[in-house]
Amino acid sequence: MDAQRDILEDTKLRSSYLGKMLSKIKYSEEDIKDIEEQIKSLNEKAVSGSDILSNIKTTLKGLDTAMDTRSEGIEITPFTKKIRDLNKGLTIYYSDQKEPFSMEYHGMGTRSWSSLLTLKAFISLLSINAEKEQSVFFPILAIEEPEAHLHPNAQKKLYGQMDAIAGQKIISTHSPYIAAAAKLGQIRNFYKDETVTCGKIEIGSLTDEEIRKINRQVINTRGEIFFSKVIVFFEGETEEQALPIFAHKHFNKTPVEMGLDFVGVGGYGNYLPFLRFAEALKIPWFIFSDAENEPEKNVKASVQSQFLKCGSEKNESDCIVFLDEGNDFERQLISDGFSDEIKQAIVGQGIYHNDNHKQAKVQEIKTYDGDKLYEVITGRKTQFSPAIAEQIIKSDKDLPPKVIDLFSKIAAILKM
Repeated sequence: MDAQRDILEDTKLRSSYLGKMLSKIKYSEEDIKDIEEQIKSLNEKAVSGSDILSNIKTTLKGLDTAMDTRSEGIEITPFTKKIRDLNKGLTIYYSDQKEPFSMEYHGMGTRSWSSLLTLKAFISLLSINAEKEQSVFFPILAIEEPEAHLHPNAQKKLYGQMDAIAGQKIISTHSPYIAAAAKLGQIRNFYKDETVTCGKIEIGSLTDEEIRKINRQVINTRGEIFFSKVIVFFEGETEEQALPIFAHKHFNKTPVEMGLDFVGVGGYGNYLPFLRFAEALKIPWFIFSDAENEPEKNVKASVQSQFLKCGSEKNESDCIVFLDEGNDFERQLISDGFSDEIKQAIVGQGIYHNDNHKQAKVQEIKTYDGDKLYEVITGRKTQFSPAIAEQIIKSDKDLPPKVIDLFSKIAAILKM
């Protein structure tokens, strides 16, 4: 069933699943006679009760004088005359709490969803017939873009209805909501490069807790990375704000245009579920990591350990960019010589009572050393991160060397 499905078109086409079911409607001879008598009575009542229809019928009787035939008279039938023609005028109504609306007045989401549900009814009918005939029945269904025209909650509900259909379903989708509704073991991801590769998550090699972490930490929160061309993982808020700005400057394209996703994992100990996800689905990935190596916070050792557990065949240096020893991202920017840009960002984000207050604050900020700058910007990361990135871009300086290193690796993957 392709993405351009429409229940209104289905009612007109004998080849549609709805049309096929309607063509198989059968009644007993007794029921046919009874129903057609009732239809005849309805037609007579409708015509006699309407001055307009009665007038039209009387006027059309003039055909008897113009045609050399032995006519039995004129009939006007507002309702179809024969039961075999009932399906030709089939109309489907969906009702709200007040009144019914014909399907033609509903949006494409409702009409597309309804068309998919007729497929479910069709399969159910075939299953019932196969059971009566005691024959084997195992359908294989290919469904394209079930999310078309539907809002996220409707997509999730529709997936449950499709999953309940008998047989094997092959569903193509670009919806993270549809993908997230599926079980991990059911997902196949196609990645197109010079060749097309198919990735899947081998749930047999994972514990229940590891599966839960992938579902909770990755799919339920960052489902869009199913469709990434390249993913960059990192720990902190500063990177999440700054790296997309730097990427736009470096590549002269937005990350969205490149299929490049920057994903914060929420702490240096949380990389593993994301790495397993990306590795299994064969999506190229990188880690842009702090390099703090204190006994109570050995970030570098933790990241290296998670890399070894993720099952990657790549070398560490191919996919992990560590900052200089002992640095996090904020400290790296200071050591890379961007103190002036950081000071300008702090000034720009300040709130001042008057010009004198501003000038006094500017003079104070100029005296900040590296430690004071670090204290200020780490205290309000989400506020200062984009401002600092913008100031660096406005300067004539190159981007930070570690960022350029990361972008060079990305460019090699994307062949830019």
